[in-house]
Amino acid sequence: MSPTTQGGTAPGTVAVLGATGCVGRSVCDELLRTGHRVLAVARRPAPHTRPHAFVPLDVAGTAPERLAALLDRHGVTAVINATGGWGTTVEEMRRAHIDLLERLVDGCAATSRRLRIVQLGSIHEYGPVPDGVLIDEHREPGPLTPYGLTKRTGSEHLLAQTRAGRVDGVVLRAVNVCGPHTTTASFLGAVVARLRALGPGDVLSLDVADARRDFVDVRDLARAAVAAVHAPVTGLVVNIGRGEAVPMRDLVQALFDAAGVDASSARLNSAEVASKGGGWTCADIRFAAQVLGWRPTIPLDASVRAMWEAAADTTSLEVS
Repeated sequence: MSPTTQGGTAPGTVAVLGATGCVGRSVCDELLRTGHRVLAVARRPAPHTRPHAFVPLDVAGTAPERLAALLDRHGVTAVINATGGWGTTVEEMRRAHIDLLERLVDGCAATSRRLRIVQLGSIHEYGPVPDGVLIDEHREPGPLTPYGLTKRTGSEHLLAQTRAGRVDGVVLRAVNVCGPHTTTASFLGAVVARLRALGPGDVLSLDVADARRDFVDVRDLARAAVAAVHAPVTGLVVNIGRGEAVPMRDLVQALFDAAGVDASSARLNSAEVASKGGGWTCADIRFAAQVLGWRPTIPLDASVRAMWEAAADTTSLEVS
């Protein structure tokens, strides 16, 4: 049975931006699983692109009028922005996190209806916090990196335009993700790729920081995004995570276990913390339970195992 909105009518089509990437791919799967119609949008198709409507489009470089016409033509009532944008330069990150949000808001505001926008933001928008701090939505953001600064700017633009009545926006600030098809641009995704490339007798030497971070399975994040499409919350930030700060060495060891790598094939070296958000992240997820009816369900060991198994599939390349 298809889901319904609060008014009891069938939902319209949900557009997913960055639909071919790790997060967008899971969001599309969850939407289809729950009976939604999907308009998948990405710069280019991928081998795993599903047989639902797909449009190759660079939203950051698209005129708002063209985007509005596309959304109206497909009867879109909500947009989930799952674009990645882990750029290496400030210009790349500004384009992915600020320019794209501005074009998206202007395009949605020009449609024939007031659209819902679910922005998948980042816990790194808060900036570094002291060890032991549970990050809740009342914490004043103070990012120090270009990634955190540009992600915060994009999120705040959406919230400001929501307050102005142009769109109906909500921001999900998500922790790091793991699980199937995790991009090799992430630390864990890169470790998986290196493990897959190990030959007989090879030894993997890996630098691992003494850090503790919150990780959530990408499928749990997708469930939160779909819940946010219909939840009666607007103009607010909601944190998404597991609410646990896990040592990075433990996560790496879980990957070794999933890969069947023994101690003789891997060497872990201590390293300085080099991250987009500091050495500690732990999200307070009580508000997500309250307003979205959402809680994480996938254990980290199962998530890591799924990440390893999915990497055997050559269609798990990151495209967005």
